[in-house]
Amino acid sequence: MTIPNPPGDVAELVAALIHSRQTILPKRLATPGPDAAQLATILASAAAAPDHGQLTPWRFVIVPESARGRLADVFAASLLERDAQATEEQVGQAREKAFRAPLLMLAIGQLAGGDPEIDATERLLSAGCAIQNMLLTAHALGFGTALTSGKALKSQALRSLFALTPHEQALCFISAGTAHKHKPGRQRPGTERYVTVLDAA
Repeated sequence: MTIPNPPGDVAELVAALIHSRQTILPKRLATPGPDAAQLATILASAAAAPDHGQLTPWRFVIVPESARGRLADVFAASLLERDAQATEEQVGQAREKAFRAPLLMLAIGQLAGGDPEIDATERLLSAGCAIQNMLLTAHALGFGTALTSGKALKSQALRSLFALTPHEQALCFISAGTAHKHKPGRQRPGTERYVTVLDAA
């Protein structure tokens, strides 16, 4: 579907959607999460991301409730690998992160391989656009979302669990669900903070 000359109300709606989206921490995301049809809509929006060479240099792995225990084991093992003296409470906190939010998925970027002319920066930008498309679609459907990272993303245990190839990198976890507690929106930077004009001289 193309909108060659979008009416003003469409542009205003898009702007409102972008500027009203905010991160809701996974611990504040509860049921219900997206149903099958809503999840399909969210995932399909990733395909509209810019993708030089049509490499699709990203993929997403959904972690269903039945597999959360396996992810919890990886979080615990990663912590103990970094800190063998971690307490039982700290290990429990690491494990608990796997059980937050109704929808949890891992974003994976393919930063090498395939066409050598398309470098890692372009691939990473494509992945970021795909993720933002999904965040905005989930927001439009009424769900809260969050991106989370952490040192476990670089662990061999996580790479093995998600069957990452040598050319792939775990980018972040994406969480979605119903936000039962909102926080005040953060102050957005003005364009003067990040826009300049190249001098013609």
